[in-house]
Amino acid sequence: MSLQIKAEPSLHPTPENPLRIGTRGSPLALAQARQTRDRLMAAHGLSEDCFSIQVISTAGDRIQDRPLSQLGGKGLFTQEIEDKLLSGDLDLAVHSTKDMPTILPDGLEMTTFLPREDPRDAFLSHSAKSLEDLPAGAVVGTASLRRQALVRRLRPDLKVVNYRGNVQTRLEKLKNGVVDATLLAAAGLNRLDLSHHITTTLPRDSFVPAIGQGAVGLEVRSSAHDVKAMLSAIHDHTTALCVIAERAFLRELDGSCRTPIAGHARIESETMLFHGLVISIDGQEAHEVSHVLESPDENSAARLGMMAGKTIRQNAGEEFLAAILQHETVLETR
Repeated sequence: MSLQIKAEPSLHPTPENPLRIGTRGSPLALAQARQTRDRLMAAHGLSEDCFSIQVISTAGDRIQDRPLSQLGGKGLFTQEIEDKLLSGDLDLAVHSTKDMPTILPDGLEMTTFLPREDPRDAFLSHSAKSLEDLPAGAVVGTASLRRQALVRRLRPDLKVVNYRGNVQTRLEKLKNGVVDATLLAAAGLNRLDLSHHITTTLPRDSFVPAIGQGAVGLEVRSSAHDVKAMLSAIHDHTTALCVIAERAFLRELDGSCRTPIAGHARIESETMLFHGLVISIDGQEAHEVSHVLESPDENSAARLGMMAGKTIRQNAGEEFLAAILQHETVLETR
């Protein structure tokens, strides 16, 4: 059944006609939605009651007993929210950028990014100071195929298990000894004021972050020009350039939650530094690429990401990229 799209109204948020912000219902998602609201309040001199944060349940939130890779990938955390955005029931949606597919539905676009938090992965354990300090055979829990592969690359002697749930759930499992260690995004822990749980952060060069990790992206209807103009006041251009490069890299490789692909861009002194990686799920084979770009803009950042993806595709070969999925299916069903 096709969605009935409502006419685009003029944007004048008031307590009677608030700006409707859609989000998932996890504590982290709500924290990111509130951060977006608070930035808009400060930028436009609006009161809190001019905004309505609306929680939307997604398939990825409801299904907790299977690995994400078996459920279809990133769209699991976005489709229901995007449906309401397209129908006009929401004015904007707040997402963790790393959850977003590289191709959005027709009529939607990501126009705005908040300043990026720490993009690194955090190591958490009550029994070891670092990944290197874990004893052989220790159990590391993570739902991310990228993290699973990188752990196996660095410590093939460890046991890696699937480990789902929101941040608080995973922290509780760790406390109860379900696993010896876990890995979470440092950004999420920082946003939830839970950084005291971090044992150590992992270097970006050896443990390359997920595409878009640490970045909050705002999705709107392409026709919602008033909303886009309002959001421009809180847009972080540097974060946007980095995310554009990373997502172009992922798109060139046709990546999703089903493929262990990593990529991170940062800008130092007007120079973009990009590092991308594709790794087999067993961690035994990896292909990496690094690029440098002076004075990046949106077009050149996208070209850099695409070029990096083409380099990986050429060096790794189509057989390797196809084998990742086949190998992953075997491991995920054990």
